[in-house]
Amino acid sequence: MKPTTRCVTDSRFDALVQGIARSGFGCRFFAASVVLVAAIAPFAAGQTGQAPAAAASSAKAPAPDVIVFNNGDQLTGKFLRSVGGNAVFHSDIAGDVTVSWDKVKEIHSAAMFYVLQKGFNPGRKALPAHLPQGSLTVENKQIELTPSDGARTEPIPLANVAYVIDQPTFDRELRTEPGFFSGWGGNATAGATVVQATQNTGTFSGGFSLLRVVPPVGWLDPRNRTAVDFSGSYGTISEPGTPTVKTAIYHADAERDQYFSARTYALGQAAFDHNFSQSLDLQQIYGGGLGRTVIKLPQQTLDLKATVQFERQDFIAATPGENQNLIGSTIAANYVRKLPRNMVFNQQLAYIPAWNDMHAYSAGETDMFIIPAYKRLNLSLGTIDTYLNDPPATTPATKRNSFQFTMGVTYAFPAPH
Repeated sequence: MKPTTRCVTDSRFDALVQGIARSGFGCRFFAASVVLVAAIAPFAAGQTGQAPAAAASSAKAPAPDVIVFNNGDQLTGKFLRSVGGNAVFHSDIAGDVTVSWDKVKEIHSAAMFYVLQKGFNPGRKALPAHLPQGSLTVENKQIELTPSDGARTEPIPLANVAYVIDQPTFDRELRTEPGFFSGWGGNATAGATVVQATQNTGTFSGGFSLLRVVPPVGWLDPRNRTAVDFSGSYGTISEPGTPTVKTAIYHADAERDQYFSARTYALGQAAFDHNFSQSLDLQQIYGGGLGRTVIKLPQQTLDLKATVQFERQDFIAATPGENQNLIGSTIAANYVRKLPRNMVFNQQLAYIPAWNDMHAYSAGETDMFIIPAYKRLNLSLGTIDTYLNDPPATTPATKRNSFQFTMGVTYAFPAPH
């Protein structure tokens, strides 16, 4: 008679054991399982024990920040920063609240902050070796910081305060210079039209716009700004027995701005244009100049720029003397307006005269609406209008003006932090 194999198990597993304990393999398998469970049990216990630990940790979490106004009202939440004589406080009920210091009676925060006093511009000066830092208390129109070692510091009158910045933001935005490949934002757009009938038509358009501002937070004055843009449109119309008609318009540019005040900057730029419809093979521009942000508001900005530049024009099938080297300028404006429902309107204007040949000037206008659709996807509607005053002589005559209407889907890249 075949001997009976027995397994001794805990009574809680009896129902399971009865199904697998009929063979030696079953017993050996179950024994291994018990060993595995025993090995995992301490970790599982640690995981299940997280709830009490989390509760204990939550009980030890610092109290929320408190702001008290002159009229006695108060909010709890988180003190964010102070810029330009205003305190910014976040409350779950009221959202972000911006209030001038003269309306604040008290603020208490256990978070660590740095205070920069007036006369110091964090965008263009080296940081002092020692800056006031610590948890923050505002009383009697003064800021008192308590360092982590508990030592007392001299109170700072609110009238002398330019910035109050939390420690993580301060370390990230002011103590370190981001690498060139970090901190970029922007968007990419694509659209297409295809028709197949007696005539076959295909049009493809797209582009991208990249922007990098250091520091990336809008409430600090910028130190530098870099922009890279590309847009293109290509299309064909074909019909049996007739030559294919082609259109191709491309534009690319790059600009670097270096600020020496909150709104004024020196800039260097390069731009490249190809327009088959205007017989322009390649127009190259390399220059530098000055720019100023004349409007800088939360809902709108306006930049004006002027440069001195070298310009090279090469035309398709040019005759001797039509290709030119020019010394000129770019006089440009860039307007951005934030509209209701997170829509954005952007208008760019440029006039490009040539000082050594007043006949060889050009101009351009770009208008673009960005309409939010779903998460990072947007609908874009725009026009691109370019004028070239000196196209080569052709038969039939080349039109000096080129106009495009574009529509496509735009993907917005994540905002830099």
